This record gives sequence, C-alpha cells and structure tokens, in this order.
Amino acid sequence: MIQPERALHQVLEWGRSLTGFADEHAVEAVNGGQYILQRIRPSLRDISVRTGRDPQDETLILAFYRELALLFWLDDCNDLGLILPEQLAAVEQALGQGEPCALPGFEGCAVLRASLAALAYDRRDYAQLLEDTRRYCAALRAGHAQTAGPERWSYAEYLHNGIDSIAYANVFCCLSLLWGLDMATLRARPAFRQVLRLISAIGRLQNDLHGRDVDRSAGEADNAAILLLQCYPAMPAVEFLNDELAGYTRMLHRVMAEERFPAPWGSLIEAMVAICARYYQTSASRYRSDSAGGGQRSPA
Repeated sequence: MIQPERALHQVLEWGRSLTGFADEHAVEAVNGGQYILQRIRPSLRDISVRTGRDPQDETLILAFYRELALLFWLDDCNDLGLILPEQLAAVEQALGQGEPCALPGFEGCAVLRASLAALAYDRRDYAQLLEDTRRYCAALRAGHAQTAGPERWSYAEYLHNGIDSIAYANVFCCLSLLWGLDMATLRARPAFRQVLRLISAIGRLQNDLHGRDVDRSAGEADNAAILLLQCYPAMPAVEFLNDELAGYTRMLHRVMAEERFPAPWGSLIEAMVAICARYYQTSASRYRSDSAGGGQRSPA
C-alpha cells in the first residue's frame, strides 16, 4: 500500500491545479481515506477474487484520496469563498457533468473526473457519482443561501439538506466505482437507500454537535444546534440532538442486522460511524474545537 507521505505528496501535486486548494484538504483526505481503507481492507481482499481490483493498488487509492480532497475543497469554496461565485458555478457544472471546466485554474477537476471514468469497474457508478456531486454542490449552495436569507428553515428542512451536504454518498460511490462494491445494484433495495440516509443523518448530527461552539463564535448559522436555539431559545438543543443521534444510530444498527448487506458494507458503515470521532480527536487543524485548535473550522 502506498505510504501516507508519498500519497500526500501526490494529492498535493494534483491539488495545485485547483485555485484555492490548501494543504489541509490533502492532509484530511489522506488521513480519512487511509482510515476507511484500513477498516475495509480484509473485505476488499476477499472480493478481489471476483473484481480483480487490488486493495493496495496505488492508482485506485490515489484516486480515492483525490476525490475526498475535492469534497473538502468544494466545501471551503462555499463556506470560505476561496474562489469567485462565477468560478464556483463553472466548477460545479464541470464536476457534475464530467466535463473540463470552462475557466482556467481548475484543471484538476477534469483530470480527476477523467481518471474516475477510466477506472470505473461499473459505469453505473460513474454516472451516479456525477449525480451525487450535483446533489452535494446544490446542498452546499442551499445551506449557504439559507443562512443569508430572511427565512429560517425548520429542523426537518435543515436535516434533509444536511444529509446531502455531508457527502457520504460521494464517498461510498467512489469506493464502489474503484473496487467494484456493486453499489448500483444495492441502491435498488429500499433498505440500502434507508441505510444511506441514516448514516448521512448520523454524520450530519455528529458534525453539528462537535462544531457548534466554533460555528457560534464565527457567526455561522448552518448548524442544527444553532438553528434550534434560534427558533426555541429555551430548548435543550444539545440534549435533543444527542437523543436524535442515538435514535438514528439504533435504527441504522437494526436495518444492518436485518438486511446483512454483502461485504464490505458492514465494516464500511461502521467505519463511517466512527470516522467523525477519529477526525475530531486527531485533526490538528480542521476538526478541533478545544483549546488546542479552538479557532479552527468544524467539518463540512
């Protein structure tokens, strides 16, 4: 398997072709991507007999890390204004359609999409990745616009949008595309679609609970805890969201126990439940909200 230092160098080299790309985007992508792949590697080895896809193939691993880095970069393009609005619109169009960006300074977008198109084990996954990217970009835009608009969302509206803006669907689809996890077939099962929404809701609530203090200090309202307190100042919002998180987690475990999806989906879903805690505990920049990194951002 490619060493983290070498992988980080490769992702940074690719990212230099994206205006506004920062070292942080590559660091978090490699850290998180490595953790996910470590958790599912035994299953990937087992299914490689069918797919012929080596879990330690450097080309596949780097493509996965770059997709994760792209998601971090897109999030910051929306939240931090790394690029101009017209540039962001062109980037979103290119990534959602799998075409070169119409503006200079974003060559890495076309490089990554062309790479994933060529590597796709199942072409349906590539088509779905484009659709998931369109949904992710739209959710980021909607969240940003809502916080600046005159009308507040309800909690239900916020969570509905937040499920897409957490980008877990992109992560899963990219893994399926690269290692032949048959996600396109599984999506036809209602229980699998339910799992995708449950795990994404869990990720969104984990994110917002962890980042609420930083978001409040920064004047950021795109957070479930902040939204609830704005609507209901006396509400014990943190306790409510922790109960919500526990409930979604129980429902997820029940569906997973009843359905028994093929490998590596069990270990992959478990990894995604745990990954937020890992990020929050280990990230030196993006995910810290304690005294060691109190001025830093919370996750997407």
